[in-house]
Amino acid sequence: MSILPIFIPHAGCPHQCVFCNQKTISGQKLAAVAAAKEQLMRWRSWLQPSVQHEAAFYGGSFTGLPLELQEELLALTDALLAEGFIGSVRLSTRPDYIDEERLLLLQQHGVRLVELGVQSLDDRVLTAAERGHTAAQVAPAVALLKRFGFQVGLQLMVGMPEQSFTSVQETVRKAISMQPDVARIYPLLVIKGTPLAADYAAGRFVPLTLEEAVTQAAWAYRELTEAGVNVIRIGLQPDEELCAPGNILAGPFHPAMGELVKSRVLRTEVTSQLEKLADCGAVTIYCPARLESKLRGQKSCNLRYWEACFPGLKLQIIQDKADEIRVCPHVNPLHQS
Repeated sequence: MSILPIFIPHAGCPHQCVFCNQKTISGQKLAAVAAAKEQLMRWRSWLQPSVQHEAAFYGGSFTGLPLELQEELLALTDALLAEGFIGSVRLSTRPDYIDEERLLLLQQHGVRLVELGVQSLDDRVLTAAERGHTAAQVAPAVALLKRFGFQVGLQLMVGMPEQSFTSVQETVRKAISMQPDVARIYPLLVIKGTPLAADYAAGRFVPLTLEEAVTQAAWAYRELTEAGVNVIRIGLQPDEELCAPGNILAGPFHPAMGELVKSRVLRTEVTSQLEKLADCGAVTIYCPARLESKLRGQKSCNLRYWEACFPGLKLQIIQDKADEIRVCPHVNPLHQS
């Protein structure tokens, strides 16, 4: 599926969260909602029609917009749906801006998936981030979306103010219990011009290191995927404005955060198997070609990690046609009977 992002920077958001400089994250600095309408038409002129295209309203809280404006924006996607240029619509919003009236409108205009900016299910964390909603508002919003037939996405964060790893784990477990269809995981960054930037400068906030963020996000990713939740994004999209010099003041930013996290998950899984074979002397890790890069890690960091953890164990990685990674004691063919 091809996602056609349409940004409505900070539109419909009733609160300024401490970590958010939406006009930077959205990739359209100081853009008006009118620019979003123009973007839809640009997609129409650039691409060939396909029901695999999905228009996606991002950057604000769509259902927080006045209903008339929601209708105006959805009328544009209605036209594209009618002519077969796109097959569906998705959007992001807040859990406290979900009710029957709003969902009836979305239902009438081809919206398939609604993503909720949940971030945390810990009220202490939500208060510190000035989110303006409570954890208790999330589950009813998810249930109502499902009752209306929408697919549901949950956007979660690690490294927020007052957020411990234990808090992250509790949030992920609660999120899984709501059975979302998709999820996103975002390590928090300190961005220029945000309230959090002032807290960071004053020493009141210390962001996660990259190692801490990868560890926490990897745990969340593994738990979500094992529960059948499709994690569609890890880390912010590294667009030009976000990555402009001096814009990211601190925090665990990496342009390939998703790769780091998935590689860490594989490292953890293989490590648990190596612990059982530590006395074998030699071990072969059979790996599908598509996973070898993630298995080795950036600059073979996973291989070096295993060599340090198991100094008496000889390791080799061999590509395999199987669709999963296997860790086996190495057998010398000359010693086979």
